[in-house]
Amino acid sequence: MPELPEVETVRRTLNRLVAGRTIRKVQVKLPRIVRRPDDPSVFAAMLEGRTFERVERRGKFLRFLLDGVVLVSHLRMEGRYGLYRAEEPAEMHTHVIFALDDGTELRYKDVRQFGTMHLFAPGEELLSPPLHKLGIEPLSDAFTPQTLARVLEGRTTKIKSLLLNQEVIAGLGNIYADEALYAAGIHPERTAGSLKPAERKRLHRAIVETLASAVEAGGSSIKSFVNGQGEMGMFQHRLKAYGRTGEPCERCGSPIVKSFVGGRGTHACLRCQKPPSGVRAQTRRARSSV
Repeated sequence: MPELPEVETVRRTLNRLVAGRTIRKVQVKLPRIVRRPDDPSVFAAMLEGRTFERVERRGKFLRFLLDGVVLVSHLRMEGRYGLYRAEEPAEMHTHVIFALDDGTELRYKDVRQFGTMHLFAPGEELLSPPLHKLGIEPLSDAFTPQTLARVLEGRTTKIKSLLLNQEVIAGLGNIYADEALYAAGIHPERTAGSLKPAERKRLHRAIVETLASAVEAGGSSIKSFVNGQGEMGMFQHRLKAYGRTGEPCERCGSPIVKSFVGGRGTHACLRCQKPPSGVRAQTRRARSSV
C-alpha cells in the first residue's frame, strides 16, 4: 500500500498535471470505487463542469480540491492515477475516467479494486469518515519531539504497532515504520511507554528524516508504485531494514531478521535494535532449535 511518501509524490505530480483543468465528463466503470455519494451517476453529475484548484494530502489520502466540492481518494493496494490523451485506449482495470477540457483524461486504474472515492462539500471532508479520525501529520510543524513524547507516554502497545496506527500518526506504514525504528536503534517490539527521553528524540528525528528523504526520492517502488506520470520511486535503493531479511546490517554486519508484529512483516537488526527480554528469550529458543 502506498504510504505517505508515495502519496505525497502522486499529489505533487497531479498538482502539476490537473490544476486549472475543468472536468467535462466523468465515467464510472466500477461503481463500488465510489463510496459517497453511493450513486455513481450523482457522483459524475457533481463533478462535471468543476475545475481542479489543487491537490492536497491527508495521511495516505489524496484530497482533490475543486470549485465547490472536495474529492477524497485512497489508493489502497495498487490504485494509481495517470494523465492520458483522450484518443489513447484505456488500459485494463481502468475504473474511473475524468475527461478534461484540454483533450486529456485523468484515469484511475486499480488492479486490486480496493481504492475508494468520496465527495464532500469543502471542509466537510475533515469532519467525516474516512478523514475525521486521522492523527498528526509527521511532516507538519505540529509534529515535534514533545508531541511524540506525549503520544508515547504510558502506552503499553508495541512501538511498531503504535506507529502504524493512523489515528496516532497519519501516513506511516510498514516500510517507513521499519526504517525509522532501525535508524533510531529501537526494536519494534519495545512497548511505546518504555522508550527513554533520548530514544523518543531519536525516533522523532528518524521518522521526519526518513519520510523527508523518501519524499525527495519519489517514494519506494517495491511492487507496482509509479507516480502520475508513470515514473518509479527510488527510495527502495536506500532501505536499511525493510525487505532485507538475511542481508547484513549496514552498521554491524549482523543479519537483518524478519518477524511479525501485529500481523505485519517486520525487519530489524537484533544487535543494533536490542530486543526486550521476552523477545530475546524467544530468539534464543528459536536459534537453539535450528
